[in-house]
Amino acid sequence: MIDRVITSGTFSLDGGTWEVDNNVWIVGDAREVIVIDASHSASVILDRVGDRTIKAVFCTHGHNDHINAAAELGAPILLHPADHMLWEAVYGDAVPYTPLSDGEKLEVGGVSFEVIHTPGHSPGAVCLLGQGVLFSGDTLFKGGPGATGRSFSSFETIIESIRTRLLVLPPETVVKTGHGDSTTIGTEAPHLEEWIARGY
Repeated sequence: MIDRVITSGTFSLDGGTWEVDNNVWIVGDAREVIVIDASHSASVILDRVGDRTIKAVFCTHGHNDHINAAAELGAPILLHPADHMLWEAVYGDAVPYTPLSDGEKLEVGGVSFEVIHTPGHSPGAVCLLGQGVLFSGDTLFKGGPGATGRSFSSFETIIESIRTRLLVLPPETVVKTGHGDSTTIGTEAPHLEEWIARGY
């Protein structure tokens, strides 16, 4: 069972602030869920979760628009430690998280998911893969890679992550993104060289 909640708010980094709509993915069954990227509005997320138990809040990366509702959900928070500086910018030392590692397995509702470290958009960016679905955060979108024009990001690194960690997945793999519409690996894979040529 996969639910999508779209929340709205702001993303701030490097002295700028932008209005954004975020996809919050709620994954599990009738008893328990994982919330992927708790963005902007804890109340909206909790309304969709209902009486199910939130087993964990999974952060695909540490940008404020993906974590700013995490602390209010009352569940363990999972984040790759390479994004600690981004986490600290929002929460300081007040809110702890459990470090994620590449290849780690998470289970919810009887389904096993694998953590894939995909640095580039941020150093600690990760995706979550299970049952033919990839939750890509801001690493891969419909139409190309995530943005890399701000601090702690690298276009060369995100291209390497996409090429070696994501485009090797089966082409029918559904990609549930951090913003915007879903896509598939097979739809995006043929365009890699175009992205490299354009530089974003």
